[in-house]
Amino acid sequence: MELKIAITGCGPAGLACALMLANDGHDIVIYERFDTPRPVGSGLILQPTGLSVLQDLGLSDAIHSRGSRIDRIHGISTPTGKTVLNVNYRVLGENLHGVAVHRAALFEVLYKEVISAGVEIVTGVEVENATINGTQIQMLTAEGTVFGPFDLVIDASGASSKLRKHSPYPTPVRELTYGALWGSFDWPGSGFDQNTLEQRYVGAHTMIGVLPIGQHSEISNDQVAFFWSIKAENYGRWLENGLDKWKEHVLSIWPETAVILDQIENMSQMQLASYGHSTMRQPYGEGIVFLGDAAHSTSPQLGQGANLALLDSWCFARALRESGNVRASASRYAAMRRWHVRAFQLSSLALTPFYQSDSRAFAALRDLLFDPVSKLPVVRRIVAGLVTGLLAGPPKDIVR
Repeated sequence: MELKIAITGCGPAGLACALMLANDGHDIVIYERFDTPRPVGSGLILQPTGLSVLQDLGLSDAIHSRGSRIDRIHGISTPTGKTVLNVNYRVLGENLHGVAVHRAALFEVLYKEVISAGVEIVTGVEVENATINGTQIQMLTAEGTVFGPFDLVIDASGASSKLRKHSPYPTPVRELTYGALWGSFDWPGSGFDQNTLEQRYVGAHTMIGVLPIGQHSEISNDQVAFFWSIKAENYGRWLENGLDKWKEHVLSIWPETAVILDQIENMSQMQLASYGHSTMRQPYGEGIVFLGDAAHSTSPQLGQGANLALLDSWCFARALRESGNVRASASRYAAMRRWHVRAFQLSSLALTPFYQSDSRAFAALRDLLFDPVSKLPVVRRIVAGLVTGLLAGPPKDIVR
């Protein structure tokens, strides 16, 4: 049965779900709040879970060609030099790996396929509300413009979604104290491992990361994402202190980053990202289904946001394909995602204070125990399962 479906949000979840549902013969329209669809942010790691979804869509080669293969994540506490995060993907399989990409590259690969599939994208529309009329649903803007009716609305508009109130159990988003400054720069060519996410920590209050992310566009040089943890409330003070003082501080912690810092000529090259934590008890309501950060937002510490969103999209498309019924497919989707999502939400909530907080106790405990404990075979596999997204059972017929 062909359904008329509206999707809010033109991020990875919205685009992937639109492509899957269009391929299944549904009439899809995406509504995007920006005048021109565009990605927000710098780099991310597509884990084996997210890569499997892209492979199912026939996009694996495209994303591998644009990204940088990641085999390891390595974090060191300074000034002690202790390793406090050491994850090797091959613990779980010889060919297992991630692919780090610029968000623009992931967006471009998905966007091109969505356009080729004939999906309509309406821009400059910020959806504020929705109303149910019998078995159909309409969307409304703040100005009173009405879109619809539709058989289903899929909300993939992120943690700031205005439609979250239509869940039977709306959950407020708890703003997290720490965010991050992100920027993308030319790959330095030496001094860093092109297949490793490298991090440095001072206590739990300072984290620096260097992530190779491949090509921003098909004609660009290889890029690196550089990030610096910061309290959102301290952003103004960071701006006031100026670029030179900040660079001096970074270099005192990690001198090798000079080749990246030399490319930062003004503070606008580093963009502030803020984060929140929320887990929707029931990611669907009457005539509406929630995907990605609209359903479950969290700290980026485990790097699972985009991967969980891609899995959400795959699971809902499969549930709808198998049931053909909106209500039944929403319930089935929620059941498919429940334990996997909650496992990562809880893990992120538990681990984040060890890497992003003001706690000296958490930092001391991390520096004392994480390296020796992580060398135990069972712990190594659990940690690798957290990083790769394979812990707590994503669908076995999508993750290969």
